[in-house]
Amino acid sequence: MNSTRATKPHVIVAALAFFASCQGTITMRTISTPIENQDARIARILRQVPLTDGHNDLPWESRQKSKLAFDEFDLTQWNKTRHTDIPRLRAGGVGAQFWSVYVPVTFGKDEAVTATLEQIDFVRRMLARYPDVFEFARGPEDAVRIHRAGKIASMVGVEGGHQTGGSLGVLRQLYALGAHYMTLAHATNSPFADSATDQPEYGGLSEAGRKAIAEMNRLGMLVDLSHVTPEAMHQGLDASKAPVIFSHSSARALTDHPRNVPDDVLRRLPKEGGVVMVTFVPSYVSRNAGDWGLRNLAEQQRLREQYGSKNDPRIENALRVWGIKNPRPRAKLSDVADHIEHIANVAGHDHVGLGGDFDGISDVVEGLEDVSTYPALLAELARRGWSDENLRKLCGENLLAVWRDAERVAGR
Repeated sequence: MNSTRATKPHVIVAALAFFASCQGTITMRTISTPIENQDARIARILRQVPLTDGHNDLPWESRQKSKLAFDEFDLTQWNKTRHTDIPRLRAGGVGAQFWSVYVPVTFGKDEAVTATLEQIDFVRRMLARYPDVFEFARGPEDAVRIHRAGKIASMVGVEGGHQTGGSLGVLRQLYALGAHYMTLAHATNSPFADSATDQPEYGGLSEAGRKAIAEMNRLGMLVDLSHVTPEAMHQGLDASKAPVIFSHSSARALTDHPRNVPDDVLRRLPKEGGVVMVTFVPSYVSRNAGDWGLRNLAEQQRLREQYGSKNDPRIENALRVWGIKNPRPRAKLSDVADHIEHIANVAGHDHVGLGGDFDGISDVVEGLEDVSTYPALLAELARRGWSDENLRKLCGENLLAVWRDAERVAGR
């Protein structure tokens, strides 16, 4: 034991006061704890809440590249031809992923239903093939548990009402197989709603669409209003008893793309509930790329009129040629951050999330090239002054809150 007597606290205080009164003779240094660096801060947030992405088209990418077979689609290896694999999901801190089971609107009713089932089957086989990485989440608490266990919670989203063939029976079966949300329409009008990129047919929702929303509320299935017209968005908010999601949309006030969400819809979310999961589609988040997108839509309409059908397969080839002659402008990570901040400012920090649309886009945002880049986006928002609380809400807490509310409505 050290025999030196401890100096009493009041003696220390008196001494410090004396030294402070000595003008210019002694410089006092303040001792503080080290400031947490940005990377460590983001990593800590991603441990606290599952970073939940609302939309990833890997199942369709697999269908295109390997006919849904894993022999030629190894997710353990980095592959430059796609945006998603296990190493990059880990690097990006992804904790929960809605896998989109997209089917083109050109498919007929029976073909669309069959292809949707095959896409869901792909997701299930993927989880079974990599059980140490993925686990199916049956609800929001399950997603939290899976994330805490170090795995990626996996959910399914159906990207268009056409994939049910207009049947509520099919809708119920898709839910039973694990579909957690359905987008009411995609590129063209569905039996349920007007698409933002088609000529209006119902003035928003159809009567079948209102019945579908009621059934989704009863089941606890999330209603997705991405891809639909503003009229359908408003009517969807009116019709749904549970909060809605926009699984991959951005702010129309910043980029005037028809698939983005207008401010008058955003202003309803604090009362109605819901979350807009900001997407990384370049034409949705950049004005220049958005203008290109409008010209692309105009070309689509021209081709539909030329061929006399919106489902003619020649349209896709003609659009590919048009795209070569009219290359897309690049969008930047800061553009995406601007959209996130705009939605947070208009609707509130409780109503914004992330929905990248990786492997469903042919062009990417500069700085957000694949699923490994989410921390870069969070770091940009942190640099802009976002608090830990608001970053956690963006990452996943907002979506989990909406999901819990949908389950409570179904329980009633």
